[in-house]
Amino acid sequence: MPKGYFSQTLVVLFKQHVALSELRSLLTGFDVVKEVPASEHWEFAGPALVIAYLPEVNGLVAVDVVDRPWPDHMGAPKDAPTLFGAWSMGYFGPFTYPGSLERALQHSSPDATDAARQHKAFVRIHVSYVFGADGNARLLPENYRPLPELAFITGLASALLQHPHALCYFNPNGELLLTKANLDKQIAFAATNAVRPLDVWMNFRLFNFDRPDGDPNWLMMDTVGNQQLDILDQEIFFPKKDVAPDEAYRWLRNATGYMLDNGDAIKDGDTMEGPGSRCQQAKHFSLGLISPPRRVLRWLPCGIADIPSVWLEEQQCPIQRAPA
Repeated sequence: MPKGYFSQTLVVLFKQHVALSELRSLLTGFDVVKEVPASEHWEFAGPALVIAYLPEVNGLVAVDVVDRPWPDHMGAPKDAPTLFGAWSMGYFGPFTYPGSLERALQHSSPDATDAARQHKAFVRIHVSYVFGADGNARLLPENYRPLPELAFITGLASALLQHPHALCYFNPNGELLLTKANLDKQIAFAATNAVRPLDVWMNFRLFNFDRPDGDPNWLMMDTVGNQQLDILDQEIFFPKKDVAPDEAYRWLRNATGYMLDNGDAIKDGDTMEGPGSRCQQAKHFSLGLISPPRRVLRWLPCGIADIPSVWLEEQQCPIQRAPA
């Protein structure tokens, strides 16, 4: 489900149901334009506040309360058709896939995962440019920019996390959980250093990736969540003895920044000096190696004999894999 009726979605997990009036009291710094009742089906919308974002292009944000745990399985056509339909239409976020919370629990800090496991309710924060518009309205405005949009709703999430029953921030596309303290720390660090707060929108995941020839000395790191920024996620392989994970993380972060600044400038066969000063060659794949399913830019190490075929071939389905 690409960007469409909704262009972005963030979530705040709660330990119990919270009234809309309690959330409104936390949003005094935002322009709340109206309240709307719950949909007949909770999957589509609970009671919601509508907040102005870019009124000149009908940019609005809906903040709705759902009095039940996050439905990580996202339904099925026969067993839970309403949930499946809502998911397929993007009501749980563009580019959100089943299992997003479970994978976030595997790849987030222990304090955030411990908090998330306690949740009994959640609040969705949706951006849309077609609320109340006719069928001819543009799904995204001209000169659409995802970065300011994400920054705006991240500020909303931080405000909602002040509620005493709020547990943590959940980015379902980036498959990332953060406590309020860590969310605010990342935002403050980015502001102080004039960098983008990528670590609140995307996850960097580390996996053991033994070669089929039995060599157990390789790791793979990937990103999840770049589709929020309208760029590709990335994957890189590196030998444990030559490259520290922190070095690979910094390199992927910088490569993401390059893509944000230059768009789709990296082509198949392009090379770049990678972590550990090892040359890396780019190749696009329609499916990443590890779930969730998404297009990726894979960086392959130059000068390595007998690169495993699994690194070079398109996959039929992504692998479910435990973190390193």
